[in-house]
Amino acid sequence: MHLSRRLFLVAAAFSATLLSSCNKDKGAEKIKIGIVTNNPADFWTIAEKGAKDAAEKHGVELIFRRPEKADAVIQRDLVNELVRQGVSGLAVSVINPEEQTPDLKGIAKQVNLITMDNDAEDSGRLCYIGTDNYVAGKAAGMLVKEAMPQGGTVAIFVGSSTALNARQRFQGVVDELAGTKDAKGPTYGKYTLYKNAVITDNGAGTAQENAKDALAALSGTENLCMVGLWAYNAPAILEAARSKKMVDKIRIVSFDEYTATLDAIEKGEIYATVVQDPYNFGYKSVEILAEIAKTGDKSKIMKDAVPHRIIAKEASNGRLAAKQFAIDLNKLLGK
Repeated sequence: MHLSRRLFLVAAAFSATLLSSCNKDKGAEKIKIGIVTNNPADFWTIAEKGAKDAAEKHGVELIFRRPEKADAVIQRDLVNELVRQGVSGLAVSVINPEEQTPDLKGIAKQVNLITMDNDAEDSGRLCYIGTDNYVAGKAAGMLVKEAMPQGGTVAIFVGSSTALNARQRFQGVVDELAGTKDAKGPTYGKYTLYKNAVITDNGAGTAQENAKDALAALSGTENLCMVGLWAYNAPAILEAARSKKMVDKIRIVSFDEYTATLDAIEKGEIYATVVQDPYNFGYKSVEILAEIAKTGDKSKIMKDAVPHRIIAKEASNGRLAAKQFAIDLNKLLGK
């Protein structure tokens, strides 16, 4: 073999090795996007699917973390861990806005920060991706009025009253019942609020016991509607009502799209539910953060809330039927 030919082959081999090395380095530098939820609930499975789809489409690495419980300290540690791992963008469903805002301001100076599902307006975040929770709360209040038009007693349940979405939803419900803004109880129009406060459980573990306690205290109440403001609340209320054989004696209004909730709506055990769009919470968060990381373009930052929808037993007036919604949701999740 001529010397020039041997040199050409050596050079080609070297170039191929160098190119392979560069490609590996390029792969190692793949943009990382992090998402930290506010709890481990199944609600976030839908958001994670949306985030994964967006990550695949936009060629970024997704790091999705769920705290073992709704604890601001645990969430802070997860956020800091992702920053140390070199994420360029981060979406957080904030557990306690007042407590966490100082830390989040520091995070926002290091990475592109979005709040998702639960906002912290003064955190330095680029935008909020989620439901207008006050408006969604008013929608739930309208469902209460439909389910119990004659008035009566309303018991409202949620995981935590420190979460902004919980406070906004609660105020939306009672304002709708009262027909005024910033309504104060215990009476709201034709409706009386049990304990004149939202009942908190700080996690799904005690939600059913809270519902049982309320049902025991309100046993014999002629008109009673129980409202669950977080995804697991309505199924817990329903199980409590079943245990006391009171399913046909109360009305239940829900938030979100737990399978148990959709099944119960189809059976007529839960009146209806207000659903958000967790798939797009995840998808839009990754899409926006990936675009900013790649180009610096912030034009796709969301300025409007993600619309809520109403799921009822039958489809009518823009409402979706629970059975068909469940089928479509399972298809989306690949089930």
